[in-house]
Amino acid sequence: MNDNNNNNRLVFRLCCIALIVTSMTFAIRAGILGQLGEQFGLTSTQLGWVNAMAFLGFPVATMVGGFIYNAIGAKRLVALAFVCHFAGLILTITADGFWGLLVSTFLIGFANGSVEAGCNPLIAQMFPKNTTTMLNRFHVWFPGGIVIGALASSAMTAVGLNWQWQVALILIPTIIYGVMILKSQFPQFDMQVNSTSKNLKNLLSPVYLFLIVCMTVTAITEFGTQQWIEKILGSSGASPMVILALITGLMATGRFFAGPIVHRFSPTGVLLGSAIFATAGIFLMSQVQGNAIYFAAAMFAVGVTYFWPTMLGCVAEFAPKTGALGMSLMGGAGMFAVSMWNPVIGHWIDAASKEAEAANLTVQQTQVLAGQTVLGNLLIFPIILIVVFAGFHLVMNKNKTLKNASSNH
Repeated sequence: MNDNNNNNRLVFRLCCIALIVTSMTFAIRAGILGQLGEQFGLTSTQLGWVNAMAFLGFPVATMVGGFIYNAIGAKRLVALAFVCHFAGLILTITADGFWGLLVSTFLIGFANGSVEAGCNPLIAQMFPKNTTTMLNRFHVWFPGGIVIGALASSAMTAVGLNWQWQVALILIPTIIYGVMILKSQFPQFDMQVNSTSKNLKNLLSPVYLFLIVCMTVTAITEFGTQQWIEKILGSSGASPMVILALITGLMATGRFFAGPIVHRFSPTGVLLGSAIFATAGIFLMSQVQGNAIYFAAAMFAVGVTYFWPTMLGCVAEFAPKTGALGMSLMGGAGMFAVSMWNPVIGHWIDAASKEAEAANLTVQQTQVLAGQTVLGNLLIFPIILIVVFAGFHLVMNKNKTLKNASSNH
């Protein structure tokens, strides 16, 4: 039993390092976009397509991974992620233009999705008694890796190291988790329980369909706001990069200490609280200026900290028969929604800017007003979540009470 625990701990560490690689690719890509544009003479539209490949590769991998997880096992799926990460990073470093970047970024996006598709169900199966807590601990390393990547990128840019060196840096944790795959003994699971055909039949359960719809709204609330933070808050008197560091730092800390919070309030209670904080944070960001923005951003960070891992935990807890497939499709749906809504948010910014310009405001006033208008639009998403999660929390609590009452008789 002790050997099993040690193996599980080692595999869990491997998963965390693979997730650090995933988030470093997000952070460093954001930091080098300008340099890529200059070197290859790319337009903003072409850079947008390069970025879109990462978001497209992710849901493609989670969907493919979800269907093949039970057939090939978690170890081979995580090994596939390693191969795609390694190949994608090497192809990025040696790219000679738009098409090279397009292919290499898709590969990296596919690797990132394979990490989620392999690791989330694996962690749920390794830790059945505290799934939501361990998924939160695993997802510490998404914001954690973004902080590592962003700091590394800005430090390397400051000392004059070009973008190829910054991408090469990601190869270090990639090789570490690749070596760990060879040395680790992954747990074996009952293939009867974990059958893809059985998972498929359970995808149409009302609880699962409800959770999928909610996942798309939580993902837009979190990533829709964060992706555009520089554009939205660039002229508000607060530093967008400090805001991003503040949000990711708080998220990493919050997820690390998720255990007691999840046990105290239950996963559904945590989701309801998250929606309330996210609404308050976005509302305040749309109203305040200068240093008060940092407080508003902290409020927003507290709100979005638990969304992604707790939604995955709810699938494991309330729709367990959907298995690895259910969990993978969940992550894919979240990222796919973000890729679909990104152009819409961009359009909101353009439309709000034109409206403000027509009122003969200064450039700074135009940007501030456009940012506030867009945040006002984004506010709709967490408000919807407050209503649906309040209902979900009440229904699940009622079911739990009835179950406890019947088991006591």
